[in-house]
Amino acid sequence: MSTAYFKVPKPYNEPYLSYAPGTPERDKLKAAIEQLKSKEIEIPVIIGGKAIKTGRTENVVMPHNHKHKLGVVHKAGEKEVKLAIKSCLEARAQWAAMPWEHRASILLKAADIITGPERFNMNAATMLGQSKTPHQSEIEAVGEIADFFRFNAYYLTRIMSDQPSSPNETWNRVEYRGLEGFMFAVTPFNFTAIAGNLPTSMALCGNTVIWKPATSSVYSSYMVMQILERAGMPPGVINFLPGDGPDVGNPVFEDENLAGLQFTGSTKTFQHMWKTIGTNIHRYKTYPRIVGETGGKDFIFAHPTADTTEVAIAALRGAFEFQGQKCSAASRMYVPKSLWGDIKNTLLTEMKGIKMGDVEDFSTFMGAVIDKKAFDNIASYLDYAKKSDEATILAGGGYDDSTGYFVEPTVIETTNPRFKTMEEEIFGPVLTVYVYEDSALDDALELCDTTSPYALTGAIFAKDRYALTMMADRLKNAAGNFYINDKPTGAIVDQQPFGGGRASGTNDKAGSMQNLLRWLSARSIKENLNPPTSWKYPYMG
Repeated sequence: MSTAYFKVPKPYNEPYLSYAPGTPERDKLKAAIEQLKSKEIEIPVIIGGKAIKTGRTENVVMPHNHKHKLGVVHKAGEKEVKLAIKSCLEARAQWAAMPWEHRASILLKAADIITGPERFNMNAATMLGQSKTPHQSEIEAVGEIADFFRFNAYYLTRIMSDQPSSPNETWNRVEYRGLEGFMFAVTPFNFTAIAGNLPTSMALCGNTVIWKPATSSVYSSYMVMQILERAGMPPGVINFLPGDGPDVGNPVFEDENLAGLQFTGSTKTFQHMWKTIGTNIHRYKTYPRIVGETGGKDFIFAHPTADTTEVAIAALRGAFEFQGQKCSAASRMYVPKSLWGDIKNTLLTEMKGIKMGDVEDFSTFMGAVIDKKAFDNIASYLDYAKKSDEATILAGGGYDDSTGYFVEPTVIETTNPRFKTMEEEIFGPVLTVYVYEDSALDDALELCDTTSPYALTGAIFAKDRYALTMMADRLKNAAGNFYINDKPTGAIVDQQPFGGGRASGTNDKAGSMQNLLRWLSARSIKENLNPPTSWKYPYMG
């Protein structure tokens, strides 16, 4: 039992290492890469703290060299899901009763393990398993995941301390507890940090969780799970179930004890999950909380007063870092005719210096896309653009999967503002540009706001402050994360809470108190310090 009120000090954002030539971290990271590459591992299902080998396996390979096998992963099915639900329900009471500061301590310790002794292994695992460069991996698989763990613990302190007013002779208070039942966390391939945040943010609040990581990024997710166990996460609090979507999801959604879903992935999958929960709503003991972040068709919009070099560099970084495999990646751009010549020249010139290839070569800017399915999907969009008389490929357009799943950074110019690649999420290194007449600024803003069903991130560029104010107002519903004179990617915990609306999700802002509140149930308590002894009110005298 706690005998004091504990407060987690406000943390700092984890500083990033540069891995520049001559730095000690560069050699340590390369050594970690070689060590992990030298062995194959077997990734089990983990239920109640026990490793289970189902025998239904899938190879784990490097996207940039798919002939190199990192190991195998055992996939869960209905039998394992039912065991995991049982494990969650058995662990729930003791975990929920644990003082919240002890739950927070586990995440604080896990963050220090990640940024300390396991820093280079975490970075190397994400590089090898998801084909990220040292920089892309460092900022999220080390920095962002540690920020999530530390700041969520801090946010929980603030939530617990937020108490109602108490007039004379009354003491009012609010307590927060986890939800009744079990939670389901479904995480994507593209960010190790998101994979770690979704199940732990729910668990921090006193809930027990079934975590289904993406099999295409299970290599780094398994390392996160091992670190959580090392930090003291009790058995059964987070159950690790890699597997195919329906094999894990269907039995989860059929169980009456489902109390919450937190998801990052495709819009289509999330809508199917929501529909399934709605169909089964009569089964559940409570109304499940549903949180999702589901993708985007993120924009850059340049005003005639924009700086052309700034726009071009933002487009290059925003569209092509991590092969465009970010929900926030720039994938459509609106440029005034008066600036397009300069922006195009700068963009295409700078793109010539982009090196694509093996991420173990630290001069590489782009690695491979995650797997064959993603490769084929992106290639289909490039083929479509090549055949269309409404589009011109200005740079890139090539793809090759003979060694790894490589897609060239591609810029498409279209004469149709509602061209397919302006509307649909591609999730690859493809940027489509529509050039508007300077006199048609108002119409171009309307196109930007209405062309895509998504509303995740967006960026505007201008030097005219009146123009920036007007554009920000016109596009206020077009992006949950909005950038002024900056690329539309790179949200940092506690600086830019992340999430969007429309088809991009529920906008519950990962990396904020708002998200944690979704996994807590509040109980208001009123204590009368001087109870009445007569039922009559004064007016009755």
